[in-house]
Amino acid sequence: MRWLAALIFLAAPALAEGERAGTFDYYVLSLSWSPTWCALEGDERGAPQCDPARGHGWVLHGLWPQYEAGWPSWCHTTARDPGRAETAAMADIMGNPGAAWYQWQKHGRCSGLAPGDYFAAARTAFEAVNRPALFRALREAYRLPASVIEEAFLEANPAWQPDMLTVTCKQGRIQEARLCLTRDLEPRRCAPDVARDCTMTDALIEPIP
Repeated sequence: MRWLAALIFLAAPALAEGERAGTFDYYVLSLSWSPTWCALEGDERGAPQCDPARGHGWVLHGLWPQYEAGWPSWCHTTARDPGRAETAAMADIMGNPGAAWYQWQKHGRCSGLAPGDYFAAARTAFEAVNRPALFRALREAYRLPASVIEEAFLEANPAWQPDMLTVTCKQGRIQEARLCLTRDLEPRRCAPDVARDCTMTDALIEPIP
């Protein structure tokens, strides 16, 4: 059973919680395709993010501190928690204030930043991404290789390299585009545990309602 013990040991950095805030190597900026989240979870909850009037496409899932292997979460910090106004101010790019609150609790605390600075960094990183216009132009659902999503982002952001970006799927659908960033929010190579692209050739992507 030595191999099992080895697997548990290797997985430990990713599963640990309560690490010291501010101790990490880089960020992952995660952008979620809102129609996928709504189809799998949000519609059943009656989430405001899924209201067709909102017109959400790629939304900010989070800005996640990472180690070169694994990631911190639920960190201990002396920073105060954000107020309602601070989380509400992120709803335009995160879909709802509750998402901002949860991301602060699980990931933002690990940045070592105060809430206002963390949310400002997340917004800066999000707004620096050119989100391909073709996704907003979809009028019907398509099944396509997940690599097409990556290629569209790389074409819209010529300074990026393929090893800086990964696309994920969930339940047969395009889920997220994840960009790796330095602590100064510059694109960088993703570590191996992040660089695991969806290999589906028929992933579903639905249009914005």
